[in-house]
Amino acid sequence: MTAFYIVLGVVLMWLFVLSYYVFKTRQHYERLTKKTRAGTLETALEHLLNGDKKHASDIVDLKKSIAHLDEGTKHYYQKMGFVKFNPFDRIGGEQSFVISLLDKEDNGIVLNFLYTREGVRIYAKPVKEGTGTEYELAKEEMEAIKKAR
Repeated sequence: MTAFYIVLGVVLMWLFVLSYYVFKTRQHYERLTKKTRAGTLETALEHLLNGDKKHASDIVDLKKSIAHLDEGTKHYYQKMGFVKFNPFDRIGGEQSFVISLLDKEDNGIVLNFLYTREGVRIYAKPVKEGTGTEYELAKEEMEAIKKAR
């Protein structure tokens, strides 16, 4: 009979320890969910999982938008080169200059501003992949393209 009471005591003690840990765990979860709008832990976790799904879909949409914008930026002027020079030997200062405006793939234009006593002359030449397409480029124009790259 004493063995029965010993086993019963051990079982009751084990139930007491388990009940204590279950009670403490429940209090902990109730404290965690008390500050949320959700009443129970299950509701709070469900809310978090739904939010996670929404954020994942938003991230996919943002990646698509960024890819679309990145594709469009290939054609914007992103690089600029500037070179001042004197087109006439021993006359005047370096008032003439060249500006090169290139996109991501080195396509664009070269603008040449020549200052003379009569006025300013402006020349524009197209650039494809860093070289002139229709007209031969001057030394200063090539230098401006090199600086832009």
